[in-house]
Amino acid sequence: MLADRPRALDARWRERDLAVLWHPCTQMREHPDVLPLVPIERGEGAWLHGYDGRRYLDGVSSWWTNLHGHAEPRIAEAIARQARSLEQVILAGFSHAPAIELAERLLAIAPRQPGRAPLSRVFYADNGSAGVEVALKMAFHWFRNRGEEQRTRFIALENGYHGETLGALAVGDIPLYRRVYAPLLAEALFAPSPDAYMALPGESDEQCALRAADALADLFDQHPGEICALILEPRLQCAGGMRMHHPAYLRRARELCDANGVFLIADEIATGFGRTGTMFACEQAGIAPDLMCLSKGLTGGFLPLAAVLASETIYEGFLDDSRERAFLHSHSYTGNPLACAAALASLGIFGSDGVLERNHATAARMATLAAQVGAGRHVADVRQAGMVVAFELARDGVRETPFDASLRIGLHAYRAALERGVLLRPLGDILYWMPPYCIDEGQLQLLAETTAAAIAEATACA
Repeated sequence: MLADRPRALDARWRERDLAVLWHPCTQMREHPDVLPLVPIERGEGAWLHGYDGRRYLDGVSSWWTNLHGHAEPRIAEAIARQARSLEQVILAGFSHAPAIELAERLLAIAPRQPGRAPLSRVFYADNGSAGVEVALKMAFHWFRNRGEEQRTRFIALENGYHGETLGALAVGDIPLYRRVYAPLLAEALFAPSPDAYMALPGESDEQCALRAADALADLFDQHPGEICALILEPRLQCAGGMRMHHPAYLRRARELCDANGVFLIADEIATGFGRTGTMFACEQAGIAPDLMCLSKGLTGGFLPLAAVLASETIYEGFLDDSRERAFLHSHSYTGNPLACAAALASLGIFGSDGVLERNHATAARMATLAAQVGAGRHVADVRQAGMVVAFELARDGVRETPFDASLRIGLHAYRAALERGVLLRPLGDILYWMPPYCIDEGQLQLLAETTAAAIAEATACA
């Protein structure tokens, strides 16, 4: 009788959910039969605990947001402490300590490049897409203020993703998300992705990246004086299938932006805060952007917050007696004290726990386990950038023979993993690991064993 209670409780929450909620990135018609709905009661470390009495290893950091583990007590206490003194205040004409201190900390750890002035200003927003909107508007408006009204275009990368709001969607190149809304979107220019998976036979990752950089240079040449900014995800195109590129592309992109008087926007929303092995992915190329977008892991996964770091040159371009030349973009919860307090606590953990150093050891262990999973019959490619590992699934492990899309291999693997107590949310037929940094050896073993079993089950009849 007691054993039935969690099952009944889980069923009640699922019923109530499906009566009122509309879930993100979901075809709701697939609930509950095709796509399992899992109501979660609480989280602890790398685990999510469901109302069904089961626990699930969070192999994707709850959409790449969670860094140090669920319900991390130091972040939770920082939020509670802040809530007892100031929960929210308008940031137009007012200020508060958490927003100031967080801006100082972010600027202190931002990527640096010899000979280039450091990023020096922080503008807060509510989420990653909103942060991208801020950066795009800043780049466009800066040139407008200078009288260069012909600079209205952005260059983005093929297969890139920057969010779901209309401005962010306009510089994204994933048809599933943008095709329907295309009539509403500004027209961006798309340069070939430096994705190493697309390397020609005999071509190294670096050579592939430099070939793509040559195409980027051609695009600049074709549109002289029209471009205000290049936006890209450094080192890792996440939503595009965890596709990775050599840092040489970033170095060449920085040079091309400088040569053409164009701003470089680094979307480090998913790649920042240690995900790819360094605090920020730009560091691996030794470059600094003009604008850098941060979110997701910024608060350790506790609260929504975004920050756009800008150069002093961009900031000064809006100083004027005219309000129209000011940057009037705003969000009601800009610089929310609770979210800033969470972010400060998360950054504190990086220092006190030696997170980046520990991540290097964890990433090495992930590489060993990933190689074992990658030896399976249907894994065509295994790629890794720090704490991110991706498995490209294809028929008989041959890249040129992907599975029929109607088979939905990734979905079957997701369900198989969930049955084994591991959350692996696929990107099409690509499975990936992006776990919280607190993951331990036993959990890594479970992650690897479950991934291998899920792939075997999903592809058994393909």
